[in-house]
Amino acid sequence: MKKLGFLVMITATIALAGCAGSGQSATGDLEPYTVDLSALPYVRNAQPLADRPWQMHFIPFPEFPIDITLYQRVTIRAKYYNADGEEIPQGDEKVMVVLIYDPDGDRGGPPMGPGPNTPLKEFNVGGFSGAVSTERGVRIRLTRAPGGIMFQNNTADVKFIEVTEITFHNGR
Repeated sequence: MKKLGFLVMITATIALAGCAGSGQSATGDLEPYTVDLSALPYVRNAQPLADRPWQMHFIPFPEFPIDITLYQRVTIRAKYYNADGEEIPQGDEKVMVVLIYDPDGDRGGPPMGPGPNTPLKEFNVGGFSGAVSTERGVRIRLTRAPGGIMFQNNTADVKFIEVTEITFHNGR
């Protein structure tokens, strides 16, 4: 019986040591990973979006330095502005966001929800229903690292969209 207890203790010690070197805790939690916005080619569109809704502002991602598929949630925040450059208050039905695997593939995805090339499609960035913009974020299941992020205006008064945070994290 003492041998069994000793083996269990050694196995637990090895497991904990393995997690410490990987950035994971013994419970499998990863430290949140926040995308370095200064590494992106731009965070705000330079030209105003056209005078109609559903105009796209695509930002390609550089290669991720970690295995981003280990994360289960993402928080995305953005500010949006009118034609005069004045910030528009956060609200539902103003801006949507889509994570995209292949920037040369289908960027829109299906009308509702995620698709083969669009693992995340959320219709409200900010606002009451904007769960993606909360500390908790929304659940994702990535099969590979996304190649970019696309924002779309849901209303013609949004002319500029500026991403202010992209954080991958785990938790309930």
